[in-house]
Amino acid sequence: MARILLVEDDPALSRGIIALLKAAGHAADSAKDGETALFLADAEPCSLVILDIGLPGISGFEVIKRLRTRGCKTPILVLTARDHVTDRVKGLDLGADDYLAKPFELSELEARARALIRRSHRHEQTKTACGPLEYDSVDHSFRLDGESLALTPRERAVLEVLILRNGRAINKETLSEKIFGIDESVNPDAIEIYVYRLRKKLERSGVAIVTLRGLGYLLEAKQEPAAAGA
Repeated sequence: MARILLVEDDPALSRGIIALLKAAGHAADSAKDGETALFLADAEPCSLVILDIGLPGISGFEVIKRLRTRGCKTPILVLTARDHVTDRVKGLDLGADDYLAKPFELSELEARARALIRRSHRHEQTKTACGPLEYDSVDHSFRLDGESLALTPRERAVLEVLILRNGRAINKETLSEKIFGIDESVNPDAIEIYVYRLRKKLERSGVAIVTLRGLGYLLEAKQEPAAAGA
């Protein structure tokens, strides 16, 4: 799961891309103009910015320039109807990481987004473990006792947040903010439902999701019972 910011002023295209990203299990936020994009990029760190160049007000080129000037290293995938070489070169020179000309296939957009996110994690530690549960941040997969753990996109998103907390608790509100988009309507009981489902999938394993009153949820490895006579 990754948090992705889409900056696109075409409502129909924006809805289609957001639906695609959410179906893939990502938290997706959207902005219709450059000013909103810059605000959201500061307010909520993300793993990828998908950015249209032809925006009202501040252009996409200016958004790239300001983000990079601020020290933002988030990968940027540029979308544009401008297919001139000079425009592509300008975007890349300003700090964009990839370029996709309109019209495009959504499947290609999704593939490029995956590649950019994967590339950004290349020099990071990719595997995290909690007892017998192992998470690989490159392909966002979980293995339990060496076997692949089947999860829905939302279940995977919740479990990713928990395992990356390194034994620190997280409350329900913060967990919800991390896995859902800012403008996404969320059932107040959604997190509890996903945690319940995950507990069922993890039961009788060596790892559990614990509820700490007043603090939230914590992923922890179960303690092995002491051997008799030890």
